[in-house]
Amino acid sequence: MYHIVPVAPGEQQTAGGTGGSPLKKKLAREGRPLVMAGMLGCVLVLAAVVAWCYYSASLRKARLLKAELLDLNKDGFIIHNQTGAVIFSMSFRSGTLDLDSCSKEGNILSCTQSDSGKLNFFIQTVQTKDTVMCYRVRWEELQNKHSVEHAMAYNDSHWYGGAETATQYWPIRMQGEKEPQPFITSDVYLNRNAFGGILERYWLSSNATAIKINDSVPFHLGWSEKDRTLRFQARYQDSPFRPPEGQQALPELSYRVCVGSDVTSIHKYMVRRYFPKPIKVPSPEVFKQPLWSTWALHKTAVTQEKLLRYASDITKHGFTCSHLELDDRYTADYGEFDFDPQKFPNASGMFDKLREDGFQVSLWTHPFINYDSINFGVAVEKGLFVREPSGELPALVRWWNGIGGILDFTNPDAREWYSSHLSMIKTRYDVTSFKFGGGETSYLPRQFSTLVPLSDPSTFTRYYTEMAIPFSERAELRVGYQSQDISCFFRIIDRDSVWGYELGLKSIIPTVLTISILGYQFVLPDMIGGNAYPNRTAGGLNGKNVLPDRELYIRWLELSAFMPAMQFSIPPWAYDNEVVQIAQKFTELHETLVAPRVLELAGEVLKTGDPIIRPLWWIANVDEAAYKIDSQFLIGDDLMVAPVLEPGKQERDIYLPAGRWKSYKGEHFDKGPMYLTDYPVDLDEIAFFTRVY
Repeated sequence: MYHIVPVAPGEQQTAGGTGGSPLKKKLAREGRPLVMAGMLGCVLVLAAVVAWCYYSASLRKARLLKAELLDLNKDGFIIHNQTGAVIFSMSFRSGTLDLDSCSKEGNILSCTQSDSGKLNFFIQTVQTKDTVMCYRVRWEELQNKHSVEHAMAYNDSHWYGGAETATQYWPIRMQGEKEPQPFITSDVYLNRNAFGGILERYWLSSNATAIKINDSVPFHLGWSEKDRTLRFQARYQDSPFRPPEGQQALPELSYRVCVGSDVTSIHKYMVRRYFPKPIKVPSPEVFKQPLWSTWALHKTAVTQEKLLRYASDITKHGFTCSHLELDDRYTADYGEFDFDPQKFPNASGMFDKLREDGFQVSLWTHPFINYDSINFGVAVEKGLFVREPSGELPALVRWWNGIGGILDFTNPDAREWYSSHLSMIKTRYDVTSFKFGGGETSYLPRQFSTLVPLSDPSTFTRYYTEMAIPFSERAELRVGYQSQDISCFFRIIDRDSVWGYELGLKSIIPTVLTISILGYQFVLPDMIGGNAYPNRTAGGLNGKNVLPDRELYIRWLELSAFMPAMQFSIPPWAYDNEVVQIAQKFTELHETLVAPRVLELAGEVLKTGDPIIRPLWWIANVDEAAYKIDSQFLIGDDLMVAPVLEPGKQERDIYLPAGRWKSYKGEHFDKGPMYLTDYPVDLDEIAFFTRVY
């Protein structure tokens, strides 16, 4: 029913009137909150729509910045494994991405802007096989001319590879804070904070990840112990790297990150894809029988008489010899290619006598010609030297034996001149091969020019290693960069006659494992007992000679017997009959037990590139303990070696990976993995175990 409200006198309602009834005013007053509420509701709905659109765009952008287990953000990227755990992290230290400039097309994420300007950035996903996923990453500055730097986190994993170093650890142990420095080959015996003569831009992680820096990068490496990162930097400023001719000095950092199912399989993948391989196995005799060098015994005081006596003593004490190595200094001046008549008055007769006694001889050589050599003027006239930046004058360099020029091996004339002189002396005296000393980039001037311009200075090392190819059967190099296909022996840098990790006995296994991971398998672990330098020798004087500590020498000898090749200089008879007997025992063990296995594995290197000397994790990649052991190693998959590396010890702890093992004493161990604590190893023993299948 309607309810009628009476009208008061004088309040006649008129349509369109200017006045308003009390009812209308009342209704208007009561309706305002409803209008406000409606308007607020509209605003809220609009805000919700905007938020939803923004959220949707964010989701689309988030999806845009993901690619096959990889997440990209403005500050870096991370890679997950299949279970979602982060296994690789890279942060962008030199700039941040403008994510609004990023896009995704197929398997490529790309961005065109950073906080410092225009750039070319992309991450390309490449699934090369079911178990391997790779990511190609490139950050190329288009305006900034300074540097690009990314920092790779350890992620609680263990890392291996990079370079030979003076203080070598396995896995890598970066100490302190190091600003990025040029990643180039250097002589770490003389500069112990540099990178070594054998290096590659490759690292491998126990998280089954690997990273390979591209050859085009002007690459500098630093690290932070505090942040637990390796710092990868590309720059041309204040650097020996040069941009390719005709290009601007705009830095580019590019690399590949690959992820696999386990560390062994990802390493095999990387080696097969990115490392060249040797084309033949060097002389089997060098694998079987020790070579004998004059260096640690006689240094530069070697003479014809001393060399003949050395050879006679080898025979008299019942040792075999793959070849004798006549080291520095048999020439009158550095840079000459014949014998000093004062020290070697009848070189031809000396070689005849050595051949008659069953000895082959190799000679030391190097890339330097000192200014006082008769060949210095010849090389200047022919234009054979590395030159100053202007290209007008030869560059003088200081090396460990004086001042002179260094041959420019990018120059075909210099290569031919050097090679012809080596061939001449080889033919004249029936020399078997050469020990190639030097070759590190650190001996080039900081500013230099070569006939073929070198963007990457370490390419000079590659050119030098090629000089060994004609003599590779028994040739020996101490440098390597992209040189895995040079089929000769690669010697680790000179060792001091000490026990520790700084170029001492404990450094040998980590160094051999490191350069093996870098693709160099025909390893010569330097001279037994070290170089016996007076101020870097644990031991004492014996007459006029400095001898390494007797126990150190014996333990070094035992370890060397299980390396691919053995090298003596300080002879066992410099000590006593017991040391001679121990040396005879282990040279025989090397020839009968070790060499056959090594030669079999050496043949496989040509096809696979797999290491001959392997870390324990090679067969135990789910075993955390195996990743940290630096005093044991494998020869192949089934011979495990555990030398004593501590003074005064005749026992050691030994880790046996899972499987069945038989010790050299005949004991059987079937319940691995396990630790054998305080396992007894006498002074004339080395512990080794054979895997039983």
